[in-house]
Amino acid sequence: MERAASFLFCASLLAGCSALPESHGQQRAGAPQVSQPVIASAPETRQCLAQLDQAGARFTALPDRYTGQGCSTVGTVQMTALRGDASLLSVSDIGPLQCEVSNAFAGWARYGADRAAQQILGSPLARIETFGSYSCRNVAGTARRSAHALAGAIDISGFVLADGRRISVEEDWHGGTSAEREFLRIVQRSACRRFDTVLGPDYNEAHRDHLHLEGVIAGDSYCR
Repeated sequence: MERAASFLFCASLLAGCSALPESHGQQRAGAPQVSQPVIASAPETRQCLAQLDQAGARFTALPDRYTGQGCSTVGTVQMTALRGDASLLSVSDIGPLQCEVSNAFAGWARYGADRAAQQILGSPLARIETFGSYSCRNVAGTARRSAHALAGAIDISGFVLADGRRISVEEDWHGGTSAEREFLRIVQRSACRRFDTVLGPDYNEAHRDHLHLEGVIAGDSYCR
């Protein structure tokens, strides 16, 4: 009931607010640009929030923010837990994440990661560890903004099982037991069926310690 009430409050708040950014016209020339909070009211965002609620996720809808630096958090949520088969899964160190990507994440966490942990490692998940989601930065080595700059990607660093074991992408992708290595590769492949771009340790050195999950799949994913 508490979760449902919280969601209804968010939905009612969303319905009455503007989807347009606040004006920057009166900002003093040369002054540093600051984030301007705006609550989105787009119908697709409200529908997405309803779907995320139905998936059993614990989250808060966030105000839209535009930094003026090619970075923004539009239609995002702050998640605190996801629904597993038997219980809630906590999520560590995650920030604003686009609602559509959050829905893909929620489905992957339950049907990809949690079930793979049960079947391969003999224990359900208790927590998914991340390196975060939103970050106003470029793709490493380029002048192009990363999907993280729009809160459209999340980096997965590890998994904690209900029996206390921790599976680390950095330590166990190559160095774990055969079951742990199999688990990590299966959760990566399952992510490729839900996210537009999935990058892991086999892609390059920059991804040696995490799985990069980006966007929502619309056709064939880029999976490395």
